Amino acid sequence: MTDLLQLPLSTLAGSPTTLGELTGGRTALVVNVASRCGLTPQYRGLEALQQEYADRGFTVLGVPCNQFAGQEPGTAAEIETFCSATYGVTFPMTDKLEVNGPDADPLYRALTAVPDATGQAGDVQWNFEKFLLSGSGDVVARFRPRTEPDSAEVRAAIEAHLG
Repeated sequence: MTDLLQLPLSTLAGSPTTLGELTGGRTALVVNVASRCGLTPQYRGLEALQQEYADRGFTVLGVPCNQFAGQEPGTAAEIETFCSATYGVTFPMTDKLEVNGPDADPLYRALTAVPDATGQAGDVQWNFEKFLLSGSGDVVARFRPRTEPDSAEVRAAIEAHLG
């Protein structure tokens, strides 16, 4: 198990937790999300992955972020209501985090050190950037925002790391 799983976080409801407790030792797709973004419909695909793979040891973890054009301005309660009412989201979510810059959460400092398929590491480009973690907490893949959750490459990466 990596140190990444020990990182402290808070749930969207404000309860203290860790990445490991939120993912439960499962393969996890960590995604910075926003409710008012052109990519917001990706919630539908993320929830579909959650439903399809949950019984096989997988979870999506949503991480609200307001760093990109103020597209996640709501309170925790507003975010939760929007996600559940609009997209039927059942996967866990953290409180709002900074993903880039000097105030980036330690989780995202670690995640952004990992390169994508083209070999580029560094800042999250926009909302809905995706990081796949193995059950032991290793970052095994990175997908940029426009890569749809149900794309062949995301599905193949998930399948390769399920138990």
